Amino acid sequence: MNTGQRGDRAAGTRPPTRRRSLLRLSAAAGLLAPLRALPALGADAYPSRPIRVIVPFTAGGGTDVVGRELAQMLSTELGQAVVIDNRPGGGTVLGSDLASKAAPDGYTLLLTTSALAINASLVKSLPYDTEKGFSEVGLICHGPNVLVVRPDSPYRSVADIISAAKAKPGELTYGSSGNGSAVHLAAELFKLMAGVDITHVPYRGAGPAYTDLLGGRLDMVFGTAGGVAAFVKGDRMRAVAVTSPQRTPAYEGVPTIAETLPGYEAEVWYAVFAPGGTPAPILARLNEAMKKVTAAPAYHSRLASEGLTVAVNSPEEMTRFMRAEEARWRRVVTDGRITSD
Repeated sequence: MNTGQRGDRAAGTRPPTRRRSLLRLSAAAGLLAPLRALPALGADAYPSRPIRVIVPFTAGGGTDVVGRELAQMLSTELGQAVVIDNRPGGGTVLGSDLASKAAPDGYTLLLTTSALAINASLVKSLPYDTEKGFSEVGLICHGPNVLVVRPDSPYRSVADIISAAKAKPGELTYGSSGNGSAVHLAAELFKLMAGVDITHVPYRGAGPAYTDLLGGRLDMVFGTAGGVAAFVKGDRMRAVAVTSPQRTPAYEGVPTIAETLPGYEAEVWYAVFAPGGTPAPILARLNEAMKKVTAAPAYHSRLASEGLTVAVNSPEEMTRFMRAEEARWRRVVTDGRITSD
């Protein structure tokens, strides 16, 4: 065999340098492909264990009712237990802080109200950053607060109350479930827009305020739609007006405050948040599940009985809504010189 033949055979059995490089790149790509798929696999696997939903209110309140109904239905939809954890205290600050400091993995959530937006300006030294500490999952529902008086009260309309308050500055009183609560801010917005001075009497919870209204120690109360519903239906309180921009079927025939004070609106809303930095795919999965379960007629009916309307938005829409709410209530807190003390 001559040298040229040996050279030809050697060349035929050894791939060129470029070919070897392509083979090595193909092998590397094959190894990397499963690694690239890991995030998708992790997102698809969520949730793989129980989810805790912190509710920063005592058990049995309006938020708790919304939360327990939602948790039960989400458990079925997500295939994992969804457990309510009531953590009241500090005007919702305690529970909110706990949620903000949890791992951003979708296994700890916060179900709260407008209080989260209000506290951003009302509480001077929050232990969390309202904007960075939470990732918005979505709105659940919203509903009016209700201005109520005793059945024998001389005040039968918003105009009656404004007229009396202007005639006797500071003499009329209203009760609320506490300083900084959504109903407190609803009343302060009313005072600002009407240009009246009505004395606020804060209570530790709505129950004592209702008791003092019925006992004649208060002139009026701003309460939640669900909280005063039984009293109104039982003719123990008279609903003067609702704080929503439109009338609500739950309080048929009751006018809005906006019909007397154009532009007035002070609804309470309920929403779900996750700790700041929670991955977008997890937020999207939770939001998708919320939209599906809240579309059930049974859930709509249950919330309607509390005067609430289901209205789930997207995480992005909820973020924009939250920033707008913070700005709106900041103006009320500042102009009304309201404190959480």
